[in-house]
Amino acid sequence: MYKEILLSIDLEDENSWRKALPTTVEYAKAFGSRVHVVTVVPEFGMVRQFFPDNYENELMESVQTKLYEFTVDKIPNDIPVQHVIAHGTIYEEIDKTAEKVNADLIIMASHRLELGDYLLGPNAAKVVRHSKRSVLVVR
Repeated sequence: MYKEILLSIDLEDENSWRKALPTTVEYAKAFGSRVHVVTVVPEFGMVRQFFPDNYENELMESVQTKLYEFTVDKIPNDIPVQHVIAHGTIYEEIDKTAEKVNADLIIMASHRLELGDYLLGPNAAKVVRHSKRSVLVVR
């Protein structure tokens, strides 16, 4: 049923994958799916000028290494995995990546709401609202 599953994680926040990862692995095993693990590096915007010239490139390389180590450590070897590092607005990049990899399902974790989430909406809610793909939000 689901051949291409996109799992969105934040490598710096265990809550973004602690419950969503086992669900993703279970689905991948049940359906023989490939898992595309995406992490999004947010835009630096106007603060870019305060970082060294090559900082973004070095950061992207570091994130790539961490993402690879994460999947080797956390995802069973019998599940095909693609690593995706996106750069930009989180919910937009998740949606773009889902389109690019032709994901049948996006899996992501919810998180505890904070005041700002009521005003702007958390990334999971924005993905659910804007994506043309099925989205499973794991609580």
